[in-house]
Amino acid sequence: MAKKLDKKKMPCNKPRKSPNPKKKKVVKACEGGKEKIIHYGAAGYGHNYSPAARKSFRARHGCDKKKSKLSASYWACKDLWTSGGKKKTTGTKGGVAKKKR
Repeated sequence: MAKKLDKKKMPCNKPRKSPNPKKKKVVKACEGGKEKIIHYGAAGYGHNYSPAARKSFRARHGCDKKKSKLSASYWACKDLWTSGGKKKTTGTKGGVAKKKR
């Protein structure tokens, strides 16, 4: 079971690791006087963060279009799929590659 988050203690619009084992990140999104806790990014899969994969994800999900900060899609595009940053990981379920013999 995931640890309960205290929304009052979290800073606005600062992503961090999610306590939910099914998600990578969590953020308290604040926009227009509204606050919302958002979990985003599938944790059970490794991701290919290569430049070609980034371009494909961003095109498929419309990352260049204006979105509300109160949506998981906004945070996935902004935090996980922006250029640079993350290294390429395996594309296997569970994120762990089998060793070749």
